Amino acid sequence: MKTVDLVLLIYAGILVVLSFVNLLGIDYWWVRIWDFPHLQLSVLALAGLVGWGLLSRQVGWPMMLVPVGLFTCLVYQCWLIYPFTPLARMQVVSLANQSSNDTTSKNNIKLLVANVLMDNKEVTKIISMVDQYEPDIVLLLEPDKHWENELKSIESDYPHRILYPLDNTYGMLFYSRLPIKNQEVRFLIQDDIPSMYAQIELPSGQLVHFYGVHPMPPSPTEHYRSTERDAELLLVAKEARKQQGPVLVAGDLNDVAWSHSTRLFQRISGLLDPRIGRGLYNTYNAFYFFMRWPLDHIFVSEHFQMKEIRRLPDFGSDHFPIFTSLTYTGPGTKSKKEVPTPEHDDIKEARETIKEAK
Repeated sequence: MKTVDLVLLIYAGILVVLSFVNLLGIDYWWVRIWDFPHLQLSVLALAGLVGWGLLSRQVGWPMMLVPVGLFTCLVYQCWLIYPFTPLARMQVVSLANQSSNDTTSKNNIKLLVANVLMDNKEVTKIISMVDQYEPDIVLLLEPDKHWENELKSIESDYPHRILYPLDNTYGMLFYSRLPIKNQEVRFLIQDDIPSMYAQIELPSGQLVHFYGVHPMPPSPTEHYRSTERDAELLLVAKEARKQQGPVLVAGDLNDVAWSHSTRLFQRISGLLDPRIGRGLYNTYNAFYFFMRWPLDHIFVSEHFQMKEIRRLPDFGSDHFPIFTSLTYTGPGTKSKKEVPTPEHDDIKEARETIKEAK
């Protein structure tokens, strides 16, 4: 066997393993991290197919495994990524009439979410974004006491706040122009990883259930498995499904939009992803353009329609901020068949994951 053929065979074998290892359902970090780079793996699979076509074209055994394996990888990656392209149907429909009548404006809500990177000192850039986009709600993740102190200047515009800075990169700062009727800082799984719940009142008087989350990721420097992350998200999902009114869930989920655990979260919660049918909106990693994926999320109940969603510019963090403008349009916006619902053993899997984490 020629050297080039051997290299192609090894290359294809590695890509096949990395592409499909996440299907094993193993929660160790060295398996679950391969949920993330499916866009990058698709580029590598395509490059491998081009390389095979230019350098080899051998189809005898075992070289036939190279084009077959790489093509299978490419199809699988495209299947995962396709929903997050404009070719797919939007899961959250765009607001048909964006004229600002009284009823619509009283049901609008604008949200800015940003993982600030605790050691990042460029606070003025976030303040400038807040001034420019005028969000009704600002959720900041990873802030410490320094960030809280530096953001005192926006407090006059955001009289309703839930501030919980920490020096372990899991602090949370929540600022709202809208009244908060109920609020709670909660520790759902780990006693040093907070999440937030708030009941927000729109100008129309409609109450919105808001959940801010930032669970610990599976990684060699954070946690050896994904179970705790998945369990925290599933606890929020179960609670969100039980709510009678509109629901928003936002934060750095430390999980990508196409992973099994995020799709399970959607099916358990019944919440919709506004990126589906619009784009990837990759928010991480701001430092390396070739290693980016959608890590920061905003999920909404069927009660909302989309006015705008955009990824905002770099502000010194390893995450880009994400901004969305939504309008509450009432229940029954979507048919029941369009709202995610549990399938097969989803309920059992969720129950077992939460039990193991606790």
